[in-house]
Amino acid sequence: MTELGVADIVARRDAIEQRIVDAGGSPATVSILAVTKTFPVAVARLAVEAGLVDLGENYAQELEAKAAEVVGARWHFIGGLQRNKVRRIAGSVALWQSVDRVELLDEIARRSPGAEVLIQVNTTGEPQKSGCDPTLVDSLVDHGNDVGLVVKGLMTVGPTPGVDPRPAFASLRSDVDRLGLSVCSMGMSGDLEAAVAEGSTMVRIGTALFGARTAAPATPEEPQP
Repeated sequence: MTELGVADIVARRDAIEQRIVDAGGSPATVSILAVTKTFPVAVARLAVEAGLVDLGENYAQELEAKAAEVVGARWHFIGGLQRNKVRRIAGSVALWQSVDRVELLDEIARRSPGAEVLIQVNTTGEPQKSGCDPTLVDSLVDHGNDVGLVVKGLMTVGPTPGVDPRPAFASLRSDVDRLGLSVCSMGMSGDLEAAVAEGSTMVRIGTALFGARTAAPATPEEPQP
């Protein structure tokens, strides 16, 4: 990976914000979550220096390690999560974005009372994708609220590259509006325009900010943030 500096990340952030504007959104209403998974701690520090304080991680062990070394970050957990990993990162996570079942809601409520969460929804119907079935959204939102969590909104991952993502994104936005929620987390480096056009309030960006990853790549069915 070519060595990055703060100026490089600022320039890339500005380019992403322009993409958001070109897609009909505004940087004032569509936030950028900088996805630092598999990148070194130094990159996470540079992101914070560049003003990108919301950082996303997919792996509990990696988030735990970086949270201990990076000052000023607001950590989001965005990957598949085992219930037994909640305890180790509960004190570091500001927003749990990938909550897709009752057991996780219960464990987060036990380990981090009052935590903010998003319900992850599988809007594409692809079996390899994480997220709850769309028919379960209402019950999970209700359960999260019932156990004392703050359900801020919904999150989804777009379809396999080559498939039009807009129907999946429109479906999530419809549920966000119907339930009176505020956060609609959808869109990554490759499909943020479609997500913004359909009403995303948060895009999860990794490669467009930091370059290609050299470790733990996504499978072909999982688009890179």
